[in-house]
Amino acid sequence: MTIASATQLICFLVLASTLVLGSIGVVLLPNIVYSAFLLGGVFLSVAGLYLLLNASFVAAAQVLVYVGAVNVLILFAIMLVNKKEDLSAIPGLAVRKILSGLVCAGLFALLVRVAFTTPWALPGPVPVGEEATIRIGEHLFSDYLLPFELASVLLLMAMIGAIVLARRDVFSTDVITGEPADQGLIEKSRTPLLLEKPALEKTP
Repeated sequence: MTIASATQLICFLVLASTLVLGSIGVVLLPNIVYSAFLLGGVFLSVAGLYLLLNASFVAAAQVLVYVGAVNVLILFAIMLVNKKEDLSAIPGLAVRKILSGLVCAGLFALLVRVAFTTPWALPGPVPVGEEATIRIGEHLFSDYLLPFELASVLLLMAMIGAIVLARRDVFSTDVITGEPADQGLIEKSRTPLLLEKPALEKTP
């Protein structure tokens, strides 16, 4: 084994372990902010795997689109909403966990079976080189135009949903229960700063 192949193997093991552990943390951590940051780490690990496959353009797009746009949008949505409410007990939570675990285990078994039974072509196809970006652009705006536009519409819907969730319309009474609302959330009217009297000025 040469130094280059050993380095590539070590990088793959580090990125793969980071990807797996980060994905588990995204699902299992109770703090949604930590989950969002771990999701950014997962996206970066995927970009590193693309670099190992000599797909530099896809790795750059992964960082720009997913880390720089999608993950930042998720963080902004979490921080802007920030609604404090007591979580009620979910009926049948244990059964839901068992069913979710079975579904995840089935998907994992299916992926492992595909990985070990597929006759992978080794070595892979010849790298295109500097024309890779041109080829990707041609396929993106011809063969895969519809999925590309659908992805942009989904991102727009996610941004609109984050804005709607972040809005806080505070009324004097709760529209559901009829109880008085928290008036501390309502902005108090005040005199503009330039028209206020200095604090040290004494009134006669």
